[in-house]
Amino acid sequence: MLSRARSLALSSHPGPTLAVTILAALLATGLGYAPARILVIAVAVLLGQLSIGFSNDWIDAERDRVAGRTDKPVAQGLVPVRLVRRAAITTAVVALAVSVALGRPAAVAHAVLIASGWAYNAGLKRTPFSVVPFVVAFGLLPDIVTLAGQYGQPAAVWALLAGAFFGVAIHFTNVLPDLADDEATDVRGLPHRLGARASGIVAFAALVVAGLFTAFGPVVAHPVNGVSAISIVGLVVTLGIALVGIRLVLTREPDRTLFRLVIAASLVIAVELVLSGTRLVG
Repeated sequence: MLSRARSLALSSHPGPTLAVTILAALLATGLGYAPARILVIAVAVLLGQLSIGFSNDWIDAERDRVAGRTDKPVAQGLVPVRLVRRAAITTAVVALAVSVALGRPAAVAHAVLIASGWAYNAGLKRTPFSVVPFVVAFGLLPDIVTLAGQYGQPAAVWALLAGAFFGVAIHFTNVLPDLADDEATDVRGLPHRLGARASGIVAFAALVVAGLFTAFGPVVAHPVNGVSAISIVGLVVTLGIALVGIRLVLTREPDRTLFRLVIAASLVIAVELVLSGTRLVG
């Protein structure tokens, strides 16, 4: 029982799932929400991300077996496909139910985010439009958090754009280590068509753009505030991470380090927003 539970948990893609959940919680904290509201947002996002992770391993079960993926419990027969399918559907339903407590606009935005993740898993990953679900999902994440507030305000345009560019960086770096396995099983998304080196450069260029939007977007929207020292520090750290990522792309075969660098940068920027007091609302 414990072994199966562990295998099921690993089928949820726990690393990215927790990272996105922490990111949403940090954004909500920066907006000054009450702890109870932050908890509901975190639970809703967590369940939604679990659903997307489970659906990925369920839908790709046969493909992962053919590719010999040793990092996928379903491919190794450690957990039944039907159990992962049931977990994907159950967590999606519960995520939507919890989202209702955040208000209709936030619930609708979260539903679109979850649907984007499922659409990617269900087939968009095989097309030149594979990046679109990530642009939509991460572009919507700030909106979900701001719409969940007392007044249900939409997020500022700069925040949506920063999230969208983070989505580009996350998609490309997440796919890069699996290019060969994907090609062997007829998965040809946008990164596959561009190639490993070009995709890596695009990913970290998108990360830089996201950092620039986060640092200077609030100033463009409200010029009287100026750029805070914390925002400058966050931007410098983000640029440093991007430079490290590009160096790795140009000097060795892509691995999970690239994805971890982008996730680290996203959390750095979220902390930057919390400490600088930058308002995400439009």
